Amino acid sequence: MREETREQPAPLRSGLTTGSCATATSLAAARLLLSGTSSDAVSITLPKGKVVQMRLEFCRLNGESAEAGTLKDAGDDPDVTHGALLYSQVRLLTEAGIRFVAGTGVGTVTRPGLVLAVGEPAINPVPRRMISEHLQSLADECGYAGGFEVTVNVQGGEQLALKTMNPRLGILGGLSILGTSGIVRPFSCAAYIASIHQGIDVAHTNGYTHIAACTGNASEDTMRRVYGLPEIALIEMGDFVGAVLKHLRKVPVPRLTLCGGFGKISKLAAGHMDLHSRHSSIDLPQLAGWAADIGADQALQAAIRAANTSQQALALAHAAGIALGDVVCAHALAFARSIVPAEVHVEVFAIDRQGGIVGRAGMP
Repeated sequence: MREETREQPAPLRSGLTTGSCATATSLAAARLLLSGTSSDAVSITLPKGKVVQMRLEFCRLNGESAEAGTLKDAGDDPDVTHGALLYSQVRLLTEAGIRFVAGTGVGTVTRPGLVLAVGEPAINPVPRRMISEHLQSLADECGYAGGFEVTVNVQGGEQLALKTMNPRLGILGGLSILGTSGIVRPFSCAAYIASIHQGIDVAHTNGYTHIAACTGNASEDTMRRVYGLPEIALIEMGDFVGAVLKHLRKVPVPRLTLCGGFGKISKLAAGHMDLHSRHSSIDLPQLAGWAADIGADQALQAAIRAANTSQQALALAHAAGIALGDVVCAHALAFARSIVPAEVHVEVFAIDRQGGIVGRAGMP
């Protein structure tokens, strides 16, 4: 009897971030202004060096400016911006540098505590850097010494933003332009967890006794800087810290470092093993309580409870000389220690959005 074969599911398709879209459309519009060249596609370089080509819906002059647009392709990720038209308008300036403007459907920061200052367009740092680097390279190529005004727009962005956390965070008027790697990786819990387990297994099998499980690029960079760990010892866990802690029961690597943003580490400290906003939230009253344990007065406790974000709570505590980052890491360490085997040495780092260490616990 012939054995039945099971068809393997097709791999999930990755996409490109709104930051990549904004970079591609800004570059195409600027190139049209400086060289008169228009095309239906443009190539950009992502932060880790990969070159991708993106299709353009249009690239045209509009008075003294130029504009180009592309459709956001999030691959197989259930992204609210998938299929949205993102377009950038570029105008030349006499002064060098890049001026960013929030166009139609792109939000503006109205509350403190975010990575961008109040009043700034919600175009995050990595997309700003990507756009700036590509435009500067173009300016050098064309012998242009002036600057650029870049206005980023998302068609229907104001309505799409209502499906995100932006209104709650005080980002009003539209979406944020996001991305740290330039790539949207499709959300698949099973596949992601399997990749975490595989990463730990490979490191263990190759004799590595110290691994660092990180929530993203910034925390990976911090672990490279602090410990000089090679790629094989860096585990990209994303929000799935539980997958790391539980797997160490089967593969007890001698030393584990957990590193993530302060907000995510505060969720771990509260006993959450899935750090995504769909499944856990930051408990500001709990942060206020922990601050009280190490000397925060009533006024500071009230300010932390009323904070807009965990980053703002951390900044308030830091200004008052209260080591909130360290106490949060200590609670996160205690929770992690309750799951992993006793022979595994655990330590925890919390970082800010620039990769600076804002808390630590458990270092030998």
